[in-house]
Amino acid sequence: MNLMRNLLGAASVDPAVFDLRPDYRVLLIAVEGIEPGPSDEHSEQLLVRAETSAREAVASTAIEDLPHISAWRDAYRSFGAKPQRTRNSVEALTRRAESGLPRVNRLTDIYNAISVLHQVPIGGEDLHLYDGSPRLIRADGTEPFDTAAGGEPLTENPEPGEVVWIDDTAITCRRWNWRQGRRTQLTDDTTAVLFILDALDPLTDDALTSVGDELILHLRELGPAVHAETRLIAAH
Repeated sequence: MNLMRNLLGAASVDPAVFDLRPDYRVLLIAVEGIEPGPSDEHSEQLLVRAETSAREAVASTAIEDLPHISAWRDAYRSFGAKPQRTRNSVEALTRRAESGLPRVNRLTDIYNAISVLHQVPIGGEDLHLYDGSPRLIRADGTEPFDTAAGGEPLTENPEPGEVVWIDDTAITCRRWNWRQGRRTQLTDDTTAVLFILDALDPLTDDALTSVGDELILHLRELGPAVHAETRLIAAH
């Protein structure tokens, strides 16, 4: 519990990010006590709901015109990323929903489903693999990012000015919510998670908090010892 509170308490968003998007808010949720397990009936039902919701949403509106996805596309353009080439996480998942969302394990399935259901980018990182607290910054271009290409480990660097999540070791997620690093990625053995829920207008603080509450409600199905701590960070 102290680990989670300390990590959340020291988390930060650099003023340069708020200068870029004053409407940005992030809800951080630290969860421990998760009992790992394969996809199950509960996570399957959530994924089916999410797939149905996504198909209904895009039946009359292009994916890129859905309000929160459109806002994230604008945010990507603001620091030089091309949203048609590097899609924000909720857009990427929504595009997959038509043919079927991935089934990974019950933990990942739950937060992917909540992300698509509410059109909110959600990242999940292994809390025990963090070094220090999460910080959202505009990169100077020298920060290391642990990834892979062609099945081989690869270290990349971001573009100067790119918005990235980092800890005391390296980048944990590039382009705000585009691609997570390998070091802190969730596995089938993960028992403690840092969730990052990103919001821009027109999503309200109340709506963001409600999504977080729903995520926690479903995570409580993953073990009797599940405990969550939250922190909302905003410019105001």
